Amino acid sequence: MSSTNTITLAHGGNPWLLDPEHLAALKATATALCAPGKGFLASDESAGPWLRAGHSGAATIPDTIENRAAYRSLCFRTPGLSESISGCILHSETLVQVDADGKKMVDLLNAGGIIPGIKLDQGYDKAGIPGTKVGPLGHPETMDKGLDTLKKRAADAYAAGARFAKWRNVLQIDPKNGLPSDLAIREATEQLAKYASICQSVGLVPIVEPEIVPNGDHDIYACAAATERVLAAQFKALADHHVFLEGAVLKPNMVKNGLTGPPATPEEIAVLTITALKRTVPPAMPGIFFLSGEMPLDMDNEEAATINLSKMHELYPTLPWHVSFSYGKALQKTTIVTWLGKKENEAVAQKALKARSAANRDAVLGKYKTGSCASVGTDGNISQAAGPY
Repeated sequence: MSSTNTITLAHGGNPWLLDPEHLAALKATATALCAPGKGFLASDESAGPWLRAGHSGAATIPDTIENRAAYRSLCFRTPGLSESISGCILHSETLVQVDADGKKMVDLLNAGGIIPGIKLDQGYDKAGIPGTKVGPLGHPETMDKGLDTLKKRAADAYAAGARFAKWRNVLQIDPKNGLPSDLAIREATEQLAKYASICQSVGLVPIVEPEIVPNGDHDIYACAAATERVLAAQFKALADHHVFLEGAVLKPNMVKNGLTGPPATPEEIAVLTITALKRTVPPAMPGIFFLSGEMPLDMDNEEAATINLSKMHELYPTLPWHVSFSYGKALQKTTIVTWLGKKENEAVAQKALKARSAANRDAVLGKYKTGSCASVGTDGNISQAAGPY
């Protein structure tokens, strides 16, 4: 049987996906994104990434369009970055942006062997879903904006060079108040399924991101229970909307304790995270790319995110999916603090980005050695900007 016939048979019952070339292109992109050892650089902040780096020194960098272009250009020009990075998620500003030399950001990525992606959700209104309770973020449960204009924006992004997309919905945990509620889970997962279907219709591989944020004082078991509920609902919604799983990827939270809850070990995080995935994620989904998530101020988030991922692969060397990373701050914090907006620091900042990316490649292979990659540690840690971005 030819590969084209195999793809045609795998259309999942979705009439508009009967075109085998269309399906093959989605699957080819998803497969390339799931290249062994590789993950995503999340570079999709609406403002300068230094504002979400959670570091006092980084927060002093002026947030100007020129600085954002300069920083992203240095990242995308980093020699050898594609050895560890398969895709880069961009903000709409960056997708069409040029650097000081007149080079398009998407061209820099493509020249470096990295697939450009685009953030398509338009954040959420903190007024929240009517009738839902206020959670640890200080506002009711939410749903994202942007579904009504999504198809045109997705098609425009594809025309501008993007080949995959991201949509992040946020859920909160508060066991005492029943959060996440069934209503919030239904809204989040249905919306993500609709987004995924629309993206695939215009040729974009969707990243499906139902993020359960770690804010709160709950233990790791509360997060495990919530994560299983959310992921089970998510894949039911994807099936209901006939989303082609082989042409999509998942970006979930790791199963961890709340920021002020009883601390869990990397082993506990690894076991409960992989257990939740095995119970809910079909093997047809080619890749799972974890977000790093907010961490306590006394924790080195870059190092902890790498250690947690490596521990999963140490304990579970054979998994049915490519299990990797989609990190923003956890890849860039030392890079940003090294750069600090100064051109003379660009080369050493690039070395920091390549080093942390390579550390996470080692983590995907289950062989990262704790402390082997330099980081700024916890010095200068401050609370990052919260909310939609």
